[in-house]
Amino acid sequence: MDNLLAAIEAKRAPDGAKLLFGLGIRHIGAVTARDLFKAFGTVEAVGNIGLRLAQGDEAAVADVTAIDGVGGAVAEALGDFFHEPHNRSVWNDLLSEITPAAYVSNVRESAWTGKNIVFTGKLETMSRDEAKAQAEALGAKSAGSVSAKTDLVVAGPGAGSKLKQATALGIQVIDEAEWARIVAEA
Repeated sequence: MDNLLAAIEAKRAPDGAKLLFGLGIRHIGAVTARDLFKAFGTVEAVGNIGLRLAQGDEAAVADVTAIDGVGGAVAEALGDFFHEPHNRSVWNDLLSEITPAAYVSNVRESAWTGKNIVFTGKLETMSRDEAKAQAEALGAKSAGSVSAKTDLVVAGPGAGSKLKQATALGIQVIDEAEWARIVAEA
């Protein structure tokens, strides 16, 4: 019985981004939920911005759409969610039972801060999500495609069109071992 109670208590502090995603708000997937949580710091702050959006607060719309990769559709969907009394009731009931921790940034300044990095091919020593998390921890953005805005491509075995495009654009290309060295030195 003690183990069950301990397990229940452990779930009272869920990840805030996962909680937002789990609410099923239209246009707010896992990445957007994380971006909202990062931008506002706490789920309570996201709730407050949602209430302001529901009241038609233009400054709240500007605050949400100022987040990189978040647009008007997200602001509208978040406002619509908090406009509904039953959703506000569920939100309040949920937050009376759980306490998601505030967002804590692990980003550190590095030579890669603000740079765009693309991972392509098979990564052999880490998952793609781990590599993207490493890039974000260095202050970089992880992109899914190569463009003129790309600063670095990390290419593993089997890299195809992204590698060819990076080479054609003159973008720096490194292998996974070199990426691991960059992360370790930062």
